[in-house]
Formats: sequence, C-alpha cells, structure tokens
Amino acid sequence: MFKVLQRIFKDKIATEAISTTGSDRLRGKIEGSCPSDMLAQCAASCPVGAFKASGEDYTVDYKHCLFCGKCVEACAASAGEGLQHSSKDVMPFMAEACQEVTEEVFKNKLGRSLHVRHLDAGSCNACDFEMGALGNSYYDLHRYGIAFVASPRHADLLMVTGVVTRNLEQALRMSYEAMPGPDRMVMACGACAAGGDTYGETYAIVGAADEVVPVDIYVPGCPPRPSQMIAALLAAADMMREKK
Repeated sequence: MFKVLQRIFKDKIATEAISTTGSDRLRGKIEGSCPSDMLAQCAASCPVGAFKASGEDYTVDYKHCLFCGKCVEACAASAGEGLQHSSKDVMPFMAEACQEVTEEVFKNKLGRSLHVRHLDAGSCNACDFEMGALGNSYYDLHRYGIAFVASPRHADLLMVTGVVTRNLEQALRMSYEAMPGPDRMVMACGACAAGGDTYGETYAIVGAADEVVPVDIYVPGCPPRPSQMIAALLAAADMMREKK
C-alpha cells in the first residue's frame, strides 16, 4: 500500500498544460529570409499558391498552406540557406477581425461552455485522427467546458474537416441550418476546409467550407495539431460568451 501511494505522489499528472510548440521535426510557421532573386522560384514551387512573392519579401497564406515544405526545399536548393519551418504552431485566426488567436486563450477557463458538432465534409481523416486525441488524458478537452454532441440541433459550433465534396455539400448546408440561431458558429479545421485547394478543381469538389456556409474561425494545418484545435475552440467559446 505504501508503494502504491509513493508511486501516485511521484508520477506526473497525465493531463498537462497545452503547448503550441512541437518537436524539432514539426513543420510549423515558416521563418527566415529568402534572396529576392529566388522568391519567384519559391513561389512557383508552392502547389496551392499559398507562398507569394511581394517585392523583395514574401507572404504565406496559412489558410491554404499544406506545410509540404516545397518552398523551403526550393529556397535551400537555390540559396543554400534561407527559409525554414519553425517548430511553432500557426495559430487559428478569426474571420471577422482577421485576428490570430494568442496563447492567452489557454489561461482563462472560467465561464466557458461550448457544444460542438463535427462534420466530415470529405477529408482524408488526418484531421479527424488528430481530433480524436482531444479527449485523451493528455489534452483532456472537457476540462475547458467543451464537449462534442451527436446532433447539430444541440450544437453551438459546427466543426468542419475536409474539402467540401458535391455529395456532402447538402449535408453541410442542412447541418448548419439545423443549428439553433442566431449565434451559431462554424469552424473550418485544416487546410482542406479552410483553403479548399488541396485536391485542386474537379467535378466532385465544391471547395472550402466558406463557399457553402459562413465561417467564423479558421484552423491552419495539414493536419492541425490538437493544441491548435483547442486554441480555436477556446477562442470560439469566448466569442460565443461575448455574443450572449
């Protein structure tokens, strides 16, 4: 019995503080500079047009970015050094204010309550696998007062993953219309739902979620890490509380 108690007091608690920095191998926010004569080549290497040359500088539209590393590889091959992926998450951002969510969102836990309905509109399941980790003992989403529900009629927020396909366009529209208003919200989770360019243009694809329903918050990544999803959900809960 004494050894059991000793083990309990010695071991760390499984649930830990959320970190927005991953391992050294994580392809996170793009940092560094790129020689001006190489910018066009780096921009041409981007399969979805997220990397854009702007004069002697560059911009990255993380809503579309796949974090594939093509721009970094092109810059390294041409310049030997320059662009690189940091280990920092690209934080979600709110559509209305175009404002990035800050890490302050993790600190305030009181007064939050959010019910979420997840809708897979045509994903490869990568975002869904990361989403599955939200309920484990490490991330413990319930400690923030956030829970997934089975019906959009019980949901405050519709969490969409995957590029919207023709077969699921109606399901997305009907799920949104079934949510109680007027404060219903939509989150586009991952590069497919946020940008819609992952699979190009085909007869079977509608595109990004905001082409079908209004989106309130975008979560970059392919797929986004659970920490990014939690930050977005907490920001949505705060936005919901302010509306009420």
